Amino acid sequence: MEITDVRLRKIETEGKLRAYVSITFDDSFVVHDLRVIDGTKGMFVAMPSKRLPNGDHKDIAHPINTEIREKIQNAVLDVYNRELEEVPQPKVEEEPKEEPKVEEEPKVEEEPKAEEVIEESKEEEVVEEAATEEEDEKKEEGLF
Repeated sequence: MEITDVRLRKIETEGKLRAYVSITFDDSFVVHDLRVIDGTKGMFVAMPSKRLPNGDHKDIAHPINTEIREKIQNAVLDVYNRELEEVPQPKVEEEPKEEPKVEEEPKVEEEPKAEEVIEESKEEEVVEEAATEEEDEKKEEGLF
């Protein structure tokens, strides 16, 4: 069984997870969601797993022997390290130049007409009444 493709999706977080990986075998079988982890003893590849109700994790797919595990890990970490080397260093941005301030004329707000003020206050009263009625109904039903 040969590894024919390794696809990497780098993750930029403060945790130990560095990337998600999909790996293809013999151009015919793919396994998604392997993870590149930055562990205490260096980088390693974790197999796809699911969390059990008790909090433990159980692998969904994993190699049966050490030889295949090392082959997968080496292939994934080679691609990961190559992509790290290809990433250009972040550019140091220059501080933006301040644009000259242009003074604007103060805007004069128009006073609302008396009819508009009355209509707005009536609408607010209707909304408040509806909310009060709804709360009363919930209290009666024992929901509040």
